[in-house]
Amino acid sequence: MNTITTPFFVMKNQIQNYAWGSIDSISQLFGIANPEQQPQAEIWMGAHPNGCSEVELNGQPCLLSELIAQDKARFLSQQTAAQFGELPYLFKVLAAAQALSIQVHPSKEEAQAGYAAENAAGIDRAAAHRNYKDPNHKPELVYALTAYQAMNGFRGIPAIVAHFEPLNIAPIQPLIDALRHQQTEQGLQQFFTQLLSLTGDLKQQAVAALLLYAQSHQSQDVFALILELATQYPNDIGLFAPLMLNVLTLQPGEAMYLDARTPHAYLKGTGLEIMANSDNVLRAGLTPKHMDVEELAKCTRFAEKPANTLLLEPIEQDGALLFPVPVDDFKFALYTAPQQSDVTMNSAEIIFPIDSDATLISDEGIEVTIHKGQSVFIPAYTAHYQLSSAGRVARAYN
Repeated sequence: MNTITTPFFVMKNQIQNYAWGSIDSISQLFGIANPEQQPQAEIWMGAHPNGCSEVELNGQPCLLSELIAQDKARFLSQQTAAQFGELPYLFKVLAAAQALSIQVHPSKEEAQAGYAAENAAGIDRAAAHRNYKDPNHKPELVYALTAYQAMNGFRGIPAIVAHFEPLNIAPIQPLIDALRHQQTEQGLQQFFTQLLSLTGDLKQQAVAALLLYAQSHQSQDVFALILELATQYPNDIGLFAPLMLNVLTLQPGEAMYLDARTPHAYLKGTGLEIMANSDNVLRAGLTPKHMDVEELAKCTRFAEKPANTLLLEPIEQDGALLFPVPVDDFKFALYTAPQQSDVTMNSAEIIFPIDSDATLISDEGIEVTIHKGQSVFIPAYTAHYQLSSAGRVARAYN
């Protein structure tokens, strides 16, 4: 078999048509047609089995996962192949017209234990009530392309108490009283778990009372948001979440990191997202899908996430802005109008031009130009190339 030496592989990526997706954001930003006017929620760039990208090999379409499997050490680098055994990240464009579920991703240790336990219990991997789809963690970074509203991490407990006390909602007053008297991580865990566990009439009464209060206080941003979310997810216990979690709006060009064990939700906007190659999600509201409150609580860190720690501060490095993250699975950098910028590689990477065409030239003089919204997979063996574009170019690697 001949050794593959192609330096660049233009990718054909799947668009996921989830119901919460935007009909027009991806077409407006990248000129990608949407003739059927379907919700275009995510563009997946990577080798995940639920939406694997295609490349061309010897004139024939080939799944990126199959290409990499031919020689993992050459395509991924020896270190990445030994540590992960696969492309360790999934890169996406995410365009939300309405809120995604409030969710927590387990740590790697929790994912490994939960995956093994559900396998041993004989739960089908495709079952709706399955919590663990794989044995991996799922830290994430999101980079805003438009104004991007999200929730990320718990507010301070005094702020949570201050939000709940004026509500005077009888079904949850004992929970609020208990949290006021025990303002600790254990107290927050009990409050959060018991609130999410409300069912039947008690839940209906609590949500109805929340919305009544919100209607008379909608001049406050947090209650205006609750009313907006209620149009998307009526009678959902997750409508209480903005009173417990930090709410923020990333401006275009800003980024944030979402760690394992941290409750979060994307509410609306379009951004780039890079994550570990996992599909493990434990849900805490704003969803019709399965919720396992007990398992969720086991995998959640009940600690304050101060608002001034939410945004990532980029570092200038090798002509790009690097957004540092505390995991080995992925790195994310952004070039601003690079002109023959030298890029040295230690792993496989994906290049995605945001604003205009990008041209890549290998050391052998092989050149490829792609349009904004397209992407290129670059094997680790390429080792070095030059990058040029009149606009921003995102780089995903590890």
